[in-house]
Amino acid sequence: MYPTGAQWSEMCGITGYTGSKDAVGIVIEALKRLEYRGYDSAGVAVVGKSLSVFKDQGQIAQLERILPETHGGTAIGHTRWATHGRPSKENAHPFLDCKGQVALAHNGIIENFYSLREQLRQEGHTFASETDSEVAVHLVEKFYKGNLEDAVREAIKHIQGTYAFVIVHSGEPGKIVAARNFSPMVIGLGSGENLLASDISAILKHTDKVIYLRDREMAVVTPNAVRITDFEGNEIRHEPQTIMWSMEDAERGGFEHFMIKEIFEQPEAIHQTLLGRFDESDIDRLLSQNLTSIKIVACGTSYHAALAGKYILEELGRVPVTAELASEYRYSRGGMDRPLVILISQSGETADTLAAAREAKKRGCPTLAVTNYVGSSLTREADFTFYTRAGLEIGVAATKTFLTQLVAMYLIGMKLGLQRNALTPTQADGLLNELRALPRVVQSVLDRAEAVRKLAAKYAAADNVFYIGRYVNYPIALEGALKLKEISYVHAEGYPGGELKHGPLAVISEKTPIVAIAVRDHTYEKMLSNIGEVNARGGPVIGIGMDDDSDLGKYVDDIILVPTVRPLLSPVPIVVALQLLAYHVAKARGCAIDKPRNLAKTVTVE
Repeated sequence: MYPTGAQWSEMCGITGYTGSKDAVGIVIEALKRLEYRGYDSAGVAVVGKSLSVFKDQGQIAQLERILPETHGGTAIGHTRWATHGRPSKENAHPFLDCKGQVALAHNGIIENFYSLREQLRQEGHTFASETDSEVAVHLVEKFYKGNLEDAVREAIKHIQGTYAFVIVHSGEPGKIVAARNFSPMVIGLGSGENLLASDISAILKHTDKVIYLRDREMAVVTPNAVRITDFEGNEIRHEPQTIMWSMEDAERGGFEHFMIKEIFEQPEAIHQTLLGRFDESDIDRLLSQNLTSIKIVACGTSYHAALAGKYILEELGRVPVTAELASEYRYSRGGMDRPLVILISQSGETADTLAAAREAKKRGCPTLAVTNYVGSSLTREADFTFYTRAGLEIGVAATKTFLTQLVAMYLIGMKLGLQRNALTPTQADGLLNELRALPRVVQSVLDRAEAVRKLAAKYAAADNVFYIGRYVNYPIALEGALKLKEISYVHAEGYPGGELKHGPLAVISEKTPIVAIAVRDHTYEKMLSNIGEVNARGGPVIGIGMDDDSDLGKYVDDIILVPTVRPLLSPVPIVVALQLLAYHVAKARGCAIDKPRNLAKTVTVE
């Protein structure tokens, strides 16, 4: 049963190495690639002649400053983002048992840690931290009788919650034991060496051959072998997968931040997502069913893609569509119908979205995953999968993954329209040609980045910003506001244009900029009216429109124009402009753009 009611969480980066090379150096390098997953503390445990643990509060650079010269071919590492236990050296991973023989790092939640900790304390175990994770290392210590794998298998029988564990023992050098339950874990296969990580980016430098550990599976990893079993000890074989991303995908490539690099990678990301997707037979079979309705479920930025998808699929497929937050869907009662449930997650590991997928299956609904990660957990939960091809995304604030999710919605909507006779083949061909032109359209927006930068400098001091849009650009207003909020810490809110008069106008003033998206569709005149409402209250307006609009500039204080496309496709160039605006505001304010405070890239817990 999927755990519920958890109050604390760890969204962290885990890595491990065993082989003949400098294990600590490799683990530290891998942790730097995982630092976007967590950064309030970091630590490593190395098995050489003995077991040594080094950890500290702060970012990895702080850990490097305190590391002595160490030697050993086996190490595990961890970078932490937590809400259970304050950031401190004591609460940093890895944790040691009482004897200093077992070291463990953990990503996830141990729900029953209170009772476990009290029981272990009564048995004489001493705890050094405030975290839930530390109980796991003491459980392994309790059950250790000369075989680490057996001790871990026995320990996890007593643990309720979500976890990815990596564990080493001083008496078993060269061995790392891993266990997974709902939290991601990937094993990298090398020659005379093997690696583990919570994300592919950590191990890409060393191998492109990986095995994804699945729920309720354990792995015993040594330099020359990987053995996988279920929790009962039954051996399991998984075929290795080849990762198509390169190390260059994980580097900044001359850009100052990953976010701006990934913004500029969007033309190629769109191109890759379009390749071969129009003839995807699985989705043809799924959409050919007698669908009466569709529900799109997601979290965060992916939810904004879901909300845009509602308008896109209704427009192209003429079918009722609702969008729902994954964290709410699983708690709703649901109706009598059995809609197609489309689940969107860039990582395929988002805990609430995975739970929603399981709930949808319980309700008897067909499910389609839209994700960027081959082999991710969501792909195994859903009946069918549509892969976006955005490539590796490191920046916490999603950019190219969001854009490719939009492209996925257009492609699915187009197929739906053909199958429901809402689109003629000629209309579908015309739309497909326009989709193929989107990489050039986005490149044109990127070519105007300097003008956006200058505008961002003008408004960078604002403490409150509102974004408004209508129809398919209402979700884009939400996404634009979220991007600004995430990376610049400016209070920003997105609204449908018509909702300003129902409350937000009360806080509009000359110090409150409004970003207004206005395209020449059936909502255009209404948007101009909404802009007028803001002007009447003295709020400066930044208009976002298309090149063929010679009127919008008369109603706004500043304007950003993007290439003209049909209104239904306008979210693509417009969101790129809003990404650039958020990036340059954050840069002008001196913010940590790739690692915004309190946030993690992949939310693998509730």
